[in-house]
Amino acid sequence: MTPRESLRVALQRGKPSGLPPHLELEYQLTEITPGIEQVALRTPMLEGVTGAARQDLLKRNAEMWVKVAERFDWSCITGLHWLPLEDQCQSFQYVREIAGDTYMLSAFADGTFGIPGGSTMLEHVMWLRDNEEEALAEAQRNIAAGAEDIRTATDAGAEVIFMCADYCFNDGPFLSPPMFAKFVTPFLKQQADNIRACGAFSVKHTDGDIMPILDQLVDSGVDALHSLDPMAGVDIAEVKRLYGDRIALIGNVNCAWVQAGTKQQIEQSARYCLEQGGAAQGGYVYATSNCIFAGVPLENYGWMLKVREEYPA
Repeated sequence: MTPRESLRVALQRGKPSGLPPHLELEYQLTEITPGIEQVALRTPMLEGVTGAARQDLLKRNAEMWVKVAERFDWSCITGLHWLPLEDQCQSFQYVREIAGDTYMLSAFADGTFGIPGGSTMLEHVMWLRDNEEEALAEAQRNIAAGAEDIRTATDAGAEVIFMCADYCFNDGPFLSPPMFAKFVTPFLKQQADNIRACGAFSVKHTDGDIMPILDQLVDSGVDALHSLDPMAGVDIAEVKRLYGDRIALIGNVNCAWVQAGTKQQIEQSARYCLEQGGAAQGGYVYATSNCIFAGVPLENYGWMLKVREEYPA
């Protein structure tokens, strides 16, 4: 079973043969990873670059992300989302030329209201409350605009759409559950429906304590939840018990411990996720509770992967 096939089974809440699939939302250690040419393109790096030079950069960038996926046994290429959509679509073609159908391709799209900047948070919430009709109309426009990008990405080969608007702090969602039900959930459902209509999987990412709105996230019809944040008290065993028959789970390995914990702490968190998230039953994708960000020791990430490699199939 290829990594791509394994991820497809897990996102359908099945149990792949062999190890549970693995992915990371982001990987920010390309500069220190031996054997990886540092490209890691982002939009500003392409300003003024056209023609063959632009295509050369896109192809080298695609080659780099394939090497990262090979090195760490990813099931999905997630590093292309920093590019303009047209360049992402071209990059999908390059990945397929390099690696065939080994990995799923992904794009990021989320038009739902998420946590605003700290300086405008109170004003935003008050605006929602005081301008309900206008806010709902804006939410609808955002989803309609995002639907076009989703269709473009999936037509070009994207099979997973990560929705990355953050909804929660460590002590709960930025909106009360009733306000969330009015201003977010209906539009998240539309977005998930749009993704499904395009033949792709929808993955909802949000950090923080999702438990007060967990029922709404599941009812929206998304295929999977990421990141299941243990630092916010999210217990993957409880989420699995409540909704494991309705949604796939991704993540929960404590990223603070992967960054600065001991090997014992990393192993403890990783084993708990594998055992309680459903590695033996299905519907679980191995990942950190956020991403492999700058500052994570490469050896710690390697230890996290070693735990998975030694987990009974």
